[in-house]
Amino acid sequence: MPTGAGSSPTFPALGIGMDSCVIPLRHGGLSLVQTTDFFYPLVEDPYMMGRIACANVLSDLYAMGITECDNMLMLLSVSQSMSEEEREKVTPLMVKGFRDAAEEGGTAVTGGQTVVNPWIIIGGAATVVCQPNEFIMPDSAVVGDVLVLTKPLGTQVAVNAHQWLDNPERWNKVKMVVSREEVELAYQEAMFNMATLNRTAAGLMHTFNAHAATDITGFGILGHSQNLAKQQRNEVSFVIHNLPIIAKMAAVSKASGRFGLLQGTSAETSGGLLICLPREQAARFCSEIKSSKYGEGHQAWIVGIVEKGNRTARIIDKPRVIEVLPRGATAAALAPDSSNASSEPSS
Repeated sequence: MPTGAGSSPTFPALGIGMDSCVIPLRHGGLSLVQTTDFFYPLVEDPYMMGRIACANVLSDLYAMGITECDNMLMLLSVSQSMSEEEREKVTPLMVKGFRDAAEEGGTAVTGGQTVVNPWIIIGGAATVVCQPNEFIMPDSAVVGDVLVLTKPLGTQVAVNAHQWLDNPERWNKVKMVVSREEVELAYQEAMFNMATLNRTAAGLMHTFNAHAATDITGFGILGHSQNLAKQQRNEVSFVIHNLPIIAKMAAVSKASGRFGLLQGTSAETSGGLLICLPREQAARFCSEIKSSKYGEGHQAWIVGIVEKGNRTARIIDKPRVIEVLPRGATAAALAPDSSNASSEPSS
């Protein structure tokens, strides 16, 4: 694990390779934790795009079990191909979405940089100064731990399928496995999930004694699991048995011949936290995060186990797909196994 020159067991450091950098400061046993991220628009609503971008930046802090953010900078690129009218309508909405999500996370945007560019880009940089007990280093998984995921997979598939509604060539490949209404619902569900902060999960990591975590974004659940496994101090490997997926998106992925959702390689945006929890705590974590006291929309599933191994991660040959019903859908469409959210996988 990469460590800074000034690191010690008391003041750990974390460099390139994980979600945030952790830099021990010269003063009073504090650490600087910092992360940055940006991307291109993937939903049609500029306000929601701003919220998603901010949630995505903050998620890297939340993956360390950090629930506070001291400062947020915004990175914004306005497209030169937009008309003046488009810029004046779209840009303030993106900024408002980003700011609102920052406020929900208990922080504020204090500055940043805006440029004109061929593409729209939005992102930011989040910074917090922490004491050692405020963050959880992602390196302490032990054999017997359980892997928990806090958002369903399939965001990229849902966003792309929504774009295909207006592309007959692409739509014809998947229309046998999904209806237009199901795609609309999946898109709305994906957008809602991407805009949801992982802050509640980060707080519960402390309550339930999490040993390590990461957030699931561009490398998909398999890529991020492999990255987390490499960071572990113990000789362990991660085995994923269950894949909670936004309803019908597994079928769309298969029919389209793209994404690799069932193989765990489909990119996610602002995905959930993948958390290593003690076996006896995992089901309680899943139950607690759904409590109404944390507001609407938080979910969690047990997706795998930690076993003895050589710091690798894999998905079993035929993982169980948990069809996660979009909130706007009717109960009649609920897949028979999707309610069994916190069943423990067998090894």
